[in-house]
Amino acid sequence: MDDVMKRMKPFVLLTDVGFILYWSVSLLIRMGLEVVPEAWLFKDYDDPIVYAWNWSFFPLDMLLSVCGLLAVRRHSRGDPSWRPLAAFSLALTFCAGFMAVSFWAIRLDFDPSWWAANLFLAIWPLVFLPRLARADASVPATSSRRAVDRTA
Repeated sequence: MDDVMKRMKPFVLLTDVGFILYWSVSLLIRMGLEVVPEAWLFKDYDDPIVYAWNWSFFPLDMLLSVCGLLAVRRHSRGDPSWRPLAAFSLALTFCAGFMAVSFWAIRLDFDPSWWAANLFLAIWPLVFLPRLARADASVPATSSRRAVDRTA
């Protein structure tokens, strides 16, 4: 069987570690430290509405990162619970990227660097979610799953 995680792992790590770094830098900026050039910030970064919109992604991004990193760890230990964690993380990653691209499209604002990053987030999970679902369907049911199926 094709090991989906083997191919997916670099994308998961890049995304999840990237989000943790992004939000760490955002927190430092919030604390008043100038850790990146102002030109790197997205348009209207100082607008309170846009700023709040950006921070509204923080819980989503942290949740998907924790789930993704846990999935990688559990996979490395042979724990089959990595699959639902990975699927959940990929679904949230797609949502984060798609919602950001949608926002910038509605505003008719095209910054290639922000679009590229968010299109990456919206597209790569779509490559692996079907593979993950197919791989999951081919895994035999565990004895506890069979017990539940008999009672239904």
